[in-house]
Amino acid sequence: MAVSVTLPALGESVTEGTVTRWLKAEGERVEADEPLLEVSTDKVDTEIPAPAAGVLTAIKVAEDETVEVGAELAVIDDGTGAPAAAPAPAAAEAPAAEPQPEPAAAPAAEAPAPAAAPAGGAEGTDVVLPALGESVTEGTVTRWLKEVGEEVQADEPLLEVSTDKVDTEIPAPASGTLLEIVVGEDETAEVGAKLAVIGAAGAAPAAAPAPAAPAPAAAPAPEPTPAPAPAAAAPAPAAPAAPAPAPAPAPAPAAPAPAAAAAPAPAAGEGAYVTPLVRKLAAENGVDLATVKGTGVGGRIRKQDVIAAAEAAKAAAPAAAAPAVSKAPAIEASPLRGQTVKMPRMRKVIGDNMMKALHSQAQLTSVVEVDITKIMRMRNQAKDGFAQREGVKLSPMPFFVKAAVQALKAHPVVNARINEDEGTITYFDTENVGIAVDAEKGLMTPVIKDAGDLNIAGIARKTADLAGKVRANKITPDELSGATFTISNTGSRGALFDTVIVPPNQVGILGIGATVKRPVVINHPDLGETIAVRDMTYLALSYDHRLVDGADAARYLTTVKQILEAAEFETEIGL
Repeated sequence: MAVSVTLPALGESVTEGTVTRWLKAEGERVEADEPLLEVSTDKVDTEIPAPAAGVLTAIKVAEDETVEVGAELAVIDDGTGAPAAAPAPAAAEAPAAEPQPEPAAAPAAEAPAPAAAPAGGAEGTDVVLPALGESVTEGTVTRWLKEVGEEVQADEPLLEVSTDKVDTEIPAPASGTLLEIVVGEDETAEVGAKLAVIGAAGAAPAAAPAPAAPAPAAAPAPEPTPAPAPAAAAPAPAAPAAPAPAPAPAPAPAAPAPAAAAAPAPAAGEGAYVTPLVRKLAAENGVDLATVKGTGVGGRIRKQDVIAAAEAAKAAAPAAAAPAVSKAPAIEASPLRGQTVKMPRMRKVIGDNMMKALHSQAQLTSVVEVDITKIMRMRNQAKDGFAQREGVKLSPMPFFVKAAVQALKAHPVVNARINEDEGTITYFDTENVGIAVDAEKGLMTPVIKDAGDLNIAGIARKTADLAGKVRANKITPDELSGATFTISNTGSRGALFDTVIVPPNQVGILGIGATVKRPVVINHPDLGETIAVRDMTYLALSYDHRLVDGADAARYLTTVKQILEAAEFETEIGL
């Protein structure tokens, strides 16, 4: 059966996309949900997964070609007639019982009974398609993670569902045996529709006869006794048809055994089911899944487990390298040396935006120095409890974001937009802060919406979530738009400060420099002016001088500096 691969909707304002790279060639085999190609839009680059397993028989859109949303990109042939062959035996058996309507009236009456079970007659707990967003009305089942007859645990991933906005796993609502699958793979159902039925753990044998369907084959067996020789010959053709389903029951009794054996297996990274996102994240961070202990249901490895393992490896690396601080780093020549390559679409988009911003604004930068010693001590004291309580690491970044948005409320001239066509200025009443994230494909800026209403924990969670989506290539266009102000942590890579460029449709961007220990003159209450080692950083505000004057920039930076040096965040971080 041929399955069409189409360009999905990638955001409300995205109408077309450019195929940047095919990850598979014609004739290659692909698995369901395996990345098939990469597509670039004016807002985001993303991978398009294969909607079904099979062979890529035709590529309709070549690399660097642009098509509209909904256009056919390729064709996959699953190479099997499984969907069509499944009902075929049932249809073949029905006529086999029909030729003897008078002598075999009873078997004819019995035949519909087994057929009704697969149609939705199983009794138990219904698995329904939950609401997956305000505007999501339906979803497509991309893969079943369990088969009929297998044991499932409550909250264990049962199937994968894809919508026009998100791909997600649906957990089992209860523990028991998967009695029936109502919606097959690649079928679409509305929110609230029944997808499957889960029964009690002992119900597996009851569910097994439904797909087996040997009952009609057993019924003709007594017929040869009362029926004449010609009648006995009639069931004879049905006998070869009956063995066709016979292999199907064979796995049914065997299913509970693998299910029982699979229970302890999830603890091992190799045996447990791991989502494509987690596998890709592990590959990007060099994490061996066999060494990761899953914290999900049944020991399943989650994204957070991979991130924690990667962070632990990074923390161990500097510790191991500490004795060799004085040695020069080992420098390897980049494979790009001497190469001429095509400019990626993402770099073109970034470059066009930066040139547009520089040519349409009068930009300059002001810098202040900030003593964040209190914040660094406070963070070190609270980070362990914060991570346990909030589920994310407490980095210095949320403190800077919190101070920046508080200062924006007092200095709206920095949180504004010039409407050139209308000759007006819009002073925003909300603080939507773009956070610059250094991704493999280039700089991307997801947006923390209503950041002025969040506390330190809320900012930390949102920052970690958006940065994770960017690096996993799961960010959506809606999450990259709507910023009124931007913050760029250039110090995360060691830069003291940077004259960052103000993005289009904004008038300010705050650059955070590296935090370094330096001797600083401080006014001690007992010792007077003295020299002490302090944690110091530079804050650089680039702004559009058409609206923001140097005095405005200085006032804003001074307010941010005062908030950070006062460091009154104890309550927000649980101290």
